[in-house]
Amino acid sequence: MPAKGIPIGNLTLQLFANIYLNEFDQFIKHTLKVNYYIRYTDDFAIVAESREYLEKLLPFISKFLVDKLALKLHPKKIIIRSLHQGIDFLGYVLLPHHKVLRSKTKQRIFRKLRRRIFEYKSDIVSKLTLEQSLQSYLGVLSHANTYKVSQKLKNDFWFWFSE
Repeated sequence: MPAKGIPIGNLTLQLFANIYLNEFDQFIKHTLKVNYYIRYTDDFAIVAESREYLEKLLPFISKFLVDKLALKLHPKKIIIRSLHQGIDFLGYVLLPHHKVLRSKTKQRIFRKLRRRIFEYKSDIVSKLTLEQSLQSYLGVLSHANTYKVSQKLKNDFWFWFSE
C-alpha cells in the first residue's frame, strides 16, 4: 500500500494542515468554546483550570476528528498535566511566565551542529551552509529563555570549528 501524506518538514504541510484543520479550530473555539487553545500543524494544546474539564473535552474532540476529518488522536500523545509543570510543545516547555527549551531539543541542536561542522571540515557542506545552520539554531533558541544555552552554543561552535 503506498504511503499517504506529505513529508514532515515540507512547507506545504503547514499550509495544508491550516486549511484541513481550520474546521477543527472552529469547532474548538466556537462549539466547545475553549478559551486557551493553540495549534501548529497537527500539534495542539489546550490550557484550562481543571483536569476534569480537559478530560470531558476529550471524547468530543476525538469524535469530531474521526467523524469530520477522518483523523485519530494518538493515545500516547494525550497528556494532561498541571500548568506549573509546563506544557511540552514544539520543542519548548511553556510555563506560565516564560518558555524554556526542551532538554531533548537542546541535545539534538548541539549534536546536529557538531555533525554539520564535521561535514564542513570533510568538504560535504559549504561554509555558508554551516553558518546558516548556526543561525537557524540560534533562531530556535531566540524564542525561549535560553541566553546561557545560546552563549554555550556559540562558544562550542567556535571551539569545534577551530579544532
